[in-house]
Amino acid sequence: MSTEKTQVSYLEVTDNHAGQRIDNFLFTQLKGVPKSHVYRILRSGEVRVNKGRIKPDYRLQAGDVVRLPPVQTATRTAVTPHQQVLETLQASILYEDAKLLVINKPSGLAVHGGSGVQYGVIEGLRALYPDANFLELVHRLDRETSGCLMVAKKASVLRQLHAFLREADMNKQYIALVRGKWSARTKQVNAPLRKNVLQSGERVVRVHVEGKPSLSEFRVVECFEKATLVQVHPVTGRTHQIRVHASHEGHPIAGDEKYGDEDFNRALRQQGLNRLFLHAAELTIQLPEQKPLTVKAPLPEPLVAVLAQLRQ
Repeated sequence: MSTEKTQVSYLEVTDNHAGQRIDNFLFTQLKGVPKSHVYRILRSGEVRVNKGRIKPDYRLQAGDVVRLPPVQTATRTAVTPHQQVLETLQASILYEDAKLLVINKPSGLAVHGGSGVQYGVIEGLRALYPDANFLELVHRLDRETSGCLMVAKKASVLRQLHAFLREADMNKQYIALVRGKWSARTKQVNAPLRKNVLQSGERVVRVHVEGKPSLSEFRVVECFEKATLVQVHPVTGRTHQIRVHASHEGHPIAGDEKYGDEDFNRALRQQGLNRLFLHAAELTIQLPEQKPLTVKAPLPEPLVAVLAQLRQ
């Protein structure tokens, strides 16, 4: 990795970026610059729009002129994903049109590179689509979670889908295997979540009275002797929300090394489970001037096999 100092530059906002928040715009324009520094230069007034100071939530208008101050950027040596990864991603495409791409993300593959990960889904897709002018993740899935992952092909679509996510106007359904007997009466978990950093540097999410409002809806699908298969609709989209809410209710997800139960995980490993049993099975979105789009990701074969073992 190397670093370089940029010069003052001026960018005129096009229709593609109109309506985007200035902080999100800067994240894409100043790749390699830490988010904390982006907010620092916003607060200090070094970033200006039409020669005036703006707040991080300012939404850009077509024709705005954005002043970017000199910043220290980190440049990474590009790493091309292995051919096997590219073939896996190619085979995982569930839906594609001129605006949107939805894949069935494999478990174990990060959505993007960074923090010791050389590459992820988005780098792999950009290698598969070298002529694409725009490819950006609409949302994220944990590395060990599989299932529906959306990638926008246009900035305008990215903004629309981000708005849907903010307004909880998108239906996402997950499948999870949890410890014990989940009560059919427990249909909602409404518990605020807050991110924490441990002394070791590990980031965890906890239920906390001062956390952000977080709501998950649960429905029992199938009961086993010591586990329950549930369908989960995360009404809000907080980091690790489903995993923490399930654990908070006393029913951690099978295979969860961060929030789970060690004995339960060990027992499920004996049943063949070698990953987190959390799968983004279905999503429904309504893009303007289109019929509602529903995309389903079939449950991966290793998870199907675990359920077969439990049924025996």
